[in-house]
Amino acid sequence: MKLVPLSDRVVLKQKAAEETTKSGIILTTASQEKPQEAIVVAVGPGGIVDGKEVTMQVKEGDQVIYSKYAGTNVKLGEDEYIVVKQSDIIALVVD
Repeated sequence: MKLVPLSDRVVLKQKAAEETTKSGIILTTASQEKPQEAIVVAVGPGGIVDGKEVTMQVKEGDQVIYSKYAGTNVKLGEDEYIVVKQSDIIALVVD
Protein backbone atom coordinates (compact mmCIF):
# COMPACT_ATOMS: atom_id res chain seq x y z
CA MET A 1 0.00 0.00 0.00
CA LYS A 2 1.03 3.56 -0.65
CA LEU A 3 -0.17 6.99 0.51
CA VAL A 4 -1.01 9.40 -2.32
CA PRO A 5 -1.66 12.92 -1.02
CA LEU A 6 -4.29 15.16 -2.59
CA SER A 7 -4.26 18.91 -3.24
CA ASP A 8 -1.54 20.74 -1.27
CA ARG A 9 -0.84 17.87 1.14
CA VAL A 10 2.59 16.37 1.79
CA VAL A 11 3.36 12.97 3.38
CA LEU A 12 6.32 13.06 5.78
CA LYS A 13 8.33 10.30 7.46
CA GLN A 14 9.51 11.62 10.80
CA LYS A 15 13.17 11.26 11.66
CA ALA A 16 14.00 9.11 14.68
CA ALA A 17 14.07 10.84 18.06
CA GLU A 18 17.42 11.30 19.75
CA GLU A 19 18.02 8.55 22.29
CA THR A 20 20.97 10.24 24.01
CA THR A 21 21.84 13.85 24.79
CA LYS A 22 25.06 15.42 23.50
CA SER A 23 26.60 14.79 26.93
CA GLY A 24 25.75 11.06 26.68
CA ILE A 25 22.69 10.83 28.93
CA ILE A 26 20.32 8.11 27.69
CA LEU A 27 16.71 9.34 27.38
CA THR A 28 13.69 7.18 28.11
CA THR A 29 10.98 6.97 25.45
CA ALA A 30 8.68 9.21 27.51
CA SER A 31 11.26 12.00 27.77
CA GLN A 32 12.29 11.99 24.12
CA GLU A 33 10.96 15.06 22.38
CA LYS A 34 9.15 14.48 19.10
CA PRO A 35 11.45 15.81 16.37
CA GLN A 36 10.07 18.35 13.93
CA GLU A 37 12.42 17.19 11.20
CA ALA A 38 11.18 14.81 8.52
CA ILE A 39 11.78 13.43 5.05
CA VAL A 40 9.22 14.10 2.29
CA VAL A 41 7.79 10.77 1.11
CA ALA A 42 5.05 11.97 -1.28
CA VAL A 43 3.75 15.31 -2.58
CA GLY A 44 0.26 16.21 -3.77
CA PRO A 45 -0.32 17.92 -7.13
CA GLY A 46 -1.07 21.39 -5.74
CA GLY A 47 -3.72 23.32 -7.65
CA ILE A 48 -6.40 25.74 -6.48
CA VAL A 49 -6.71 25.81 -2.66
CA ASP A 50 -9.11 28.34 -1.06
CA GLY A 51 -9.28 30.21 -4.35
CA LYS A 52 -5.50 30.58 -4.70
CA GLU A 53 -3.11 28.76 -7.00
CA VAL A 54 -0.72 26.59 -4.96
CA THR A 55 2.54 25.44 -6.55
CA MET A 56 4.28 22.68 -4.67
CA GLN A 57 7.73 23.78 -3.52
CA VAL A 58 8.92 20.52 -1.96
CA LYS A 59 9.70 17.22 -3.63
CA GLU A 60 10.18 13.61 -2.57
CA GLY A 61 13.41 13.13 -0.64
CA ASP A 62 13.60 16.70 0.70
CA GLN A 63 14.49 17.06 4.36
CA VAL A 64 12.15 19.58 6.03
CA ILE A 65 11.20 21.22 9.32
CA TYR A 66 7.46 21.40 10.00
CA SER A 67 5.23 23.13 12.56
CA LYS A 68 5.17 21.35 15.93
CA TYR A 69 1.43 20.62 16.13
CA ALA A 70 0.73 20.30 12.42
CA GLY A 71 -0.66 17.39 10.49
CA THR A 72 -2.41 14.10 10.93
CA ASN A 73 -0.58 11.00 12.10
CA VAL A 74 -1.21 7.95 9.90
CA LYS A 75 -0.07 4.37 10.46
CA LEU A 76 0.19 2.22 7.34
CA GLY A 77 1.38 -1.29 8.10
CA GLU A 78 4.40 -0.96 10.40
CA ASP A 79 5.28 2.55 9.19
CA GLU A 80 4.05 5.83 10.67
CA TYR A 81 3.65 9.00 8.62
CA ILE A 82 2.47 12.57 9.10
CA VAL A 83 0.27 14.21 6.46
CA VAL A 84 0.60 18.02 6.50
CA LYS A 85 -0.38 20.94 4.30
CA GLN A 86 2.54 22.44 2.42
CA SER A 87 2.01 25.67 4.40
CA ASP A 88 2.82 23.73 7.63
CA ILE A 89 6.36 23.11 6.31
CA ILE A 90 8.44 26.00 7.55
CA ALA A 91 11.91 25.24 6.12
CA LEU A 92 14.01 23.00 3.93
CA VAL A 93 17.15 21.52 5.48
CA VAL A 94 20.01 21.98 3.00
CA ASP A 95 23.59 20.75 3.49
